[in-house]
Amino acid sequence: MNRLSVKRQSQIIASLVEGNSIRAICRMTGVAKGTVLKLLADVGKACYDYQDKALRNLPSRRIQCDEIWAFCYAREKNVPKDKQGKFGYGDVYTWTALCAVTKLVPSWYLGRRDLQSAIINESMK
Repeated sequence: MNRLSVKRQSQIIASLVEGNSIRAICRMTGVAKGTVLKLLADVGKACYDYQDKALRNLPSRRIQCDEIWAFCYAREKNVPKDKQGKFGYGDVYTWTALCAVTKLVPSWYLGRRDLQSAIINESMK
């Protein structure tokens, strides 16, 4: 099995952070799409684990909560009948808790726009 060098991994991660598409990164770096996606998943897991350990008992006094809309697969009104109601199809919201002073995002949640998703109790830890 081939392994990417640390330099190549850094190049791919930097491109992702800059907002380049997966296909563009594949063209720029010459690596396969699956390789970029695997690296993205691995780095995402590492970041999640770090955030879960490091962002505890923060001194934040004012938290601003907001949501960001996006769609996955298709917009809600265009989702095929067999996929309606399934998570990952249609409207998806990223719920965020943001420290008003430092702009740190100590908590976020990916879900629908319903009461269960809107209640952010994770940020209270």
